[in-house]
Amino acid sequence: MAMNMAGPSGGGRRGRRRAVMAEINVTPMVDVMLVLLIIFMVSAPLLTVGVPLDLPQTQAKSLDQDKNPLTLSVNLKGEVFLNDTAIGLNDLVPKLKAITQARGGLDERIFVRGDKKVDYGTVMKVMGRLSQAGFRRVALVTEVDQG
Repeated sequence: MAMNMAGPSGGGRRGRRRAVMAEINVTPMVDVMLVLLIIFMVSAPLLTVGVPLDLPQTQAKSLDQDKNPLTLSVNLKGEVFLNDTAIGLNDLVPKLKAITQARGGLDERIFVRGDKKVDYGTVMKVMGRLSQAGFRRVALVTEVDQG
């Protein structure tokens, strides 16, 4: 004579339901946010636009930047770049004049970036061409001295 101990539902725990959990587990979300924060902190310095240069450092104040400045860069090899595009020294003035006339005249500011190890004469050739062409608002770009 066997007796059924399971009860009317036929299986001991099958009939019971667990209480609904009303709490939100935020630990996985915090983990994901911290990982994303680290990824963005590491990748942000790599997103700088322009030719990679080792700029000299100075303690001068920074200039008010225009919305879309024209930037000339001279790298260690002496190559000249207009914004991010390599350009020959002979083609520099005609292209700059065309760009500035389309934007509203020769009164536009031009930023010159030169690697700190580049020959001084190379940067002065670029500056001389700009001066001869009538560009008067030329600024040299440096990094802020940390020491």
